[in-house]
Amino acid sequence: MADRLDTPRDSSRSWWQRRKESRGNSDSFGVIAEGIARFLGTPRFLIYMTLFCIAWLVWNAWAPSHWRFDSAANGFTALTLMLSLQASYAAPLILLAQNRQEDRDRVTAERDRTQAARNLADTEYLAREVAALRIALSEVATRDFVRGELRDAMDELAERLTQTGLGGPGEESAGGRPAPKPEGK
Repeated sequence: MADRLDTPRDSSRSWWQRRKESRGNSDSFGVIAEGIARFLGTPRFLIYMTLFCIAWLVWNAWAPSHWRFDSAANGFTALTLMLSLQASYAAPLILLAQNRQEDRDRVTAERDRTQAARNLADTEYLAREVAALRIALSEVATRDFVRGELRDAMDELAERLTQTGLGGPGEESAGGRPAPKPEGK
């Protein structure tokens, strides 16, 4: 989201382009307040404000007396008033920007909670499906199991044939054909 305070602004757009884009926004004052709050929190603003104060103090301390507008004898009262005025406007603008950011964060958190609930439901569904597949696979006869059962049946059949005297492996059975041999032996 480009309007977040924790992401940098797109510097390729000019001030006029950003202003034209924000005209369609019904909350253009909030957008402007966020822009000001974003600027007030930058090192550039601190440098500008420091340079402004230094220039004010130098001008009113060393300029010719008839050009001075703020007396050092009075403790630079006008500078104090200017800084107080700036602070009195900056604080509400910053609070407005923070409130707007909190609203966006609340919406994002709600979206995240909804997505997390969906993900949890999907994960639980997939876990149930995997469990059902495991249960189904444990009931399915595998190739090795079937081969083992056939070998056991062939061994049992060969043993019975031997016990009854009808022939064993390698001998001919009663029908004149050789008895079947179990596989793998």
